[in-house]
Amino acid sequence: MSDPSFNASSVDLDTASPADIICYLNASGNEYDGRLGARISALFVILIVSTVATFFPVAARRVRWLKIPLYVYLFARYFGAGVIVATAFIHLLDPAYQEIGPSTCVGMTGNWASYSWPPAIVLTSVVAIFLLDLAAERYVEIKYGEQANPDVQQAVTGDLNHNNVHISPADDHLAAETNFKDVFRTASYAEELDSVAAERSFKQQIAAFLILEFGVAFHSVIIGLNLGVVGDEFTTLYPVLVFHQSFEGLGIGARMSAIPFKRSSWLPWILCLAYGLTTPISIAVGLSLRTTYTPDSFTANVVSGVLDSMSAGILIYTGLVELLARDFLFDPLRTKDNKRLAFMVICVLLGTALMALLGKWA
Repeated sequence: MSDPSFNASSVDLDTASPADIICYLNASGNEYDGRLGARISALFVILIVSTVATFFPVAARRVRWLKIPLYVYLFARYFGAGVIVATAFIHLLDPAYQEIGPSTCVGMTGNWASYSWPPAIVLTSVVAIFLLDLAAERYVEIKYGEQANPDVQQAVTGDLNHNNVHISPADDHLAAETNFKDVFRTASYAEELDSVAAERSFKQQIAAFLILEFGVAFHSVIIGLNLGVVGDEFTTLYPVLVFHQSFEGLGIGARMSAIPFKRSSWLPWILCLAYGLTTPISIAVGLSLRTTYTPDSFTANVVSGVLDSMSAGILIYTGLVELLARDFLFDPLRTKDNKRLAFMVICVLLGTALMALLGKWA
């Protein structure tokens, strides 16, 4: 925040405060320049496109009659994983440095100048998410037992194999009498194992997913507000954000599609819709404040810089640990088909590259 006595028309570079100069150069007022109809259309276009993109992987996984080809689903899932990773670094961490980094107005003012805060907030966020993830994992292990069902993927896909349940009659004489009872009991026990395994898998994954959606939602709120009040950049920002929100929605939906919700549960659809509504609602709020909200003000930079840093930490941990490391490195049931594995990796790289490219404009 620049000194009110700072005179920009008469500056002695030898004595002037660098903070005053930077704050003056970065200062800007409200840039809203009309085009209200186009901005309102952006609200509905982003709502529809991002919601459809978010619903697609979930529908492909849960609506059986759609019969989505395997490679289409794999593309959506792993392209979305790449999008999440690129969003963390290009669309959150970099803007955070531009808002509260050491060379910004905020970063040169008061206590903000005493430390490089973006990486510190990111580090704090990563550690906090790790501790939450560990606590959730231990809670589930204690409640359900560590060996409830090692085949989590089968629990997720619903294609359970009960080979671990074995009927071995003591002898031929007893087998004839007890065969029906043993089969009945075995089937009941297998169903109980299935239920426990599915519930355990669900609770292990839903906490991590909610943290991911929380981080993405912060980012969506900020860009929605900015789209409602931005000036000359609106023409470029509009189409870019349509793709941006669609790709992010694909990442959210792909992550959600791997969570073993109950078939009758409405929660995945509600969570998809919640993401789709976040940016349009933020655009509407931005439009309601279009003549008063200043996105480059000191306070706005502090708020968005802190939120971007927190969200970057959340998405860095989720993208690298929950999405990439667990699926590609630590999953014992990862495909051994080199063709399919190569396709999955290419999808991740493509999602990362396209989302990084969008960072040139938004």
